[in-house]
Amino acid sequence: MTTYVKKPGWFTVHVLNRLVAWLTRRGVSVWGSRVLAVRGRKSGEWRRTPVNVLTLDDGRYLIAPRGHVQWTHNMRAAGGGELLLGRNTEPFTATEIPDGEKPEILRAYLKRWKAEVGAFFDGVGPESSTEELLRIAPKHPVFRITGTS
Repeated sequence: MTTYVKKPGWFTVHVLNRLVAWLTRRGVSVWGSRVLAVRGRKSGEWRRTPVNVLTLDDGRYLIAPRGHVQWTHNMRAAGGGELLLGRNTEPFTATEIPDGEKPEILRAYLKRWKAEVGAFFDGVGPESSTEELLRIAPKHPVFRITGTS
């Protein structure tokens, strides 16, 4: 497994993420945003971070534009979590997608959020070839999420 991680800058951590999380906690979704809650793999405590949920065909996906970050490690260990929007809580299970199945999911994600996350994809965008998307696929975990009610 690759160890690619693109750490966010101060502005993202202290302003953007907090603003999106604040709005999302109050029920305002910014371009499909949710607050992801997943149990820490070591502490067992709930960890929260804002995420974008991609709906594509018959599935919903969480993509890690910054690579193999803490929430992705926790998701692998927990096998699921919760998506929060305002007072609504949606529990889900998560299945990690193999690299070979990621190109069309990454293409759709970049088509929707390239302006926000494009800098983390090494110049690859929604118009890139399948080969280019396969090249970056190992750097970006993708999870299919299924609601559990």
